[in-house]
Amino acid sequence: MTDVELRAEPLGADVLAEEPGARAVVEQLRGACGDAGRLGVAFSGGVDSSVVLALGALALGADRVLALVGVSPSLAARELEAARGVAAAVGVEVLEVPTEEGDSPAYRANGPDRCFHCKDELFTRIDERVVAAQGLAAVAHGENADDLLRRDRPGARAALEHGVLRPLADAGMGKTDVRRVARLLRLPSADKPAAPCLASRIPHGTEVTPERLGQVERAEAALHDLGLREVRVRHHGDVARLELGTELLAALVEEPRRAEVVAAVRAAGFRFVTVDLSGLQSGAFTLPLVEVRGG
Repeated sequence: MTDVELRAEPLGADVLAEEPGARAVVEQLRGACGDAGRLGVAFSGGVDSSVVLALGALALGADRVLALVGVSPSLAARELEAARGVAAAVGVEVLEVPTEEGDSPAYRANGPDRCFHCKDELFTRIDERVVAAQGLAAVAHGENADDLLRRDRPGARAALEHGVLRPLADAGMGKTDVRRVARLLRLPSADKPAAPCLASRIPHGTEVTPERLGQVERAEAALHDLGLREVRVRHHGDVARLELGTELLAALVEEPRRAEVVAAVRAAGFRFVTVDLSGLQSGAFTLPLVEVRGG
């Protein structure tokens, strides 16, 4: 089962009449690809890249858009399955691009710039192996206008260095705008929670290894199966620190849920199971380590 439910309704082109941001994205993609060029979308299955994919299909036709999914141990199998499902709902072909960021000492070292090395690997593979072979006139990704304000997204720098388009951000579309357009387009990922890569669960300075990524994936998959849809399992050696919505904390310690959660996480290879009372925290490891400037 995927985390998103496929829907039978067709995509709604009427969004272009209602949303100026969507129109601006369509115009940019048409301009970038011309009359015959194809568009590649760096695609995760999340709401941002899903909207870029769908608007690309509206702009050019689904046969001229290719969903490019980077596949490595940092991508959970559940997320790959969900991405395939969203692309199928849009009617766009998926090309899975194997990446080997785990071979990079800089990536494994897991500094605050880890995401740069991961995205640089993906976009390098796309440049070298996909663009010419698939006849791509442009490659785009799902950075939105709110992302531009954050200092904990070094992957955006890699996209910029590789000339990857950011049509949502250029159109001034923030996360709220993106989700509204996703609902108008009836995308199955419209209400999908954010799902950062598995490496984001490992504290900076702790080496990223396939074994640690596998532990996190197994624990989170088991918790999803228990009905905890949006949860992070932060890897602290023998200790798993669970982050989830604060509204769920009280129910988590009631039996039999408490025992089920402990058993599920220990089965993934952790010795201790803790719950963070601060709740779900985006950028929990990176934000304290990067310089934040106002204005």
